[in-house]
Amino acid sequence: MKLAKPIIFFLIINFGGLALGSWLMNNGPMTNWYQSLNQAPWTPPGWVFGVAWTTIMICFSIYLGYLFIKLDSQRLRLAFGLQVFLNVIWNYVFFNQHLVALGLVVISALTVIIFTFFFSNFKTIKNKSYLLLPYMIWLLIATSLNAYILFNN
Repeated sequence: MKLAKPIIFFLIINFGGLALGSWLMNNGPMTNWYQSLNQAPWTPPGWVFGVAWTTIMICFSIYLGYLFIKLDSQRLRLAFGLQVFLNVIWNYVFFNQHLVALGLVVISALTVIIFTFFFSNFKTIKNKSYLLLPYMIWLLIATSLNAYILFNN
């Protein structure tokens, strides 16, 4: 039961962030602007994004539950808050404002933060750190998609 409360807390925050980001993107992938872009050949079909983010946020919330039980610090809270902010704001920057270069900066910073979570806290929660792998892999893919659009449009 000790683990359930933080996991539920992080599920609410993480899925709330996804909902806010989705709202801020203003129909993002469905817009004429996005549809007209030269997208990477490896861009997955739309349904993959929902499945990926659902999986990522479940795994990330469990990871955070374990991590915060073992190590709860101001630094960790700030890193988590920055991660939420970057995850949410990328949608607005990229899809709503069409600032592809700034979007690449934001998603690259998010990628660095998630990789830092993994490597900085691996010794603390050991194998449970592998719950971050879906997030890490997806961010590498998403960053490459953003970069492709920036350099090929």
